[in-house]
Amino acid sequence: MGIGWLTVLKMVPWSDVISNAPLVADGAKKLWKSVGKKPPMPAQPGSPVVQVESESQAVMLLQTRILTLEATTADLHSQMLASSELINALAEQNTQLVKRVEVNRTRVLWLAGVTVVLAVTVLAKLL
Repeated sequence: MGIGWLTVLKMVPWSDVISNAPLVADGAKKLWKSVGKKPPMPAQPGSPVVQVESESQAVMLLQTRILTLEATTADLHSQMLASSELINALAEQNTQLVKRVEVNRTRVLWLAGVTVVLAVTVLAKLL
């Protein structure tokens, strides 16, 4: 099972991932800044027509619908803010993860080189 993960990790274009990580983080930050500053959108018309008997009933019905739409819009705006915040956090975590993976990759290459040099040295002394 470890070989499968190793194969998957070898197939990842790490140079592309590393070079694009800052762009992803910057894009998420820009999204968060643009979405976080926007106020909730006002309600828009487009609901089906309902027959009422008096003008006061119509006004009350419209007021109720407006309040409902405003509450729904505010809820959607809150969800959008939470989603943008999550995207921003994930982008920052991705950037940190990519940096750590690159450091580990460099260390593994260095250790592999040292191991080869030690193996050659040991074999030369044995022979």
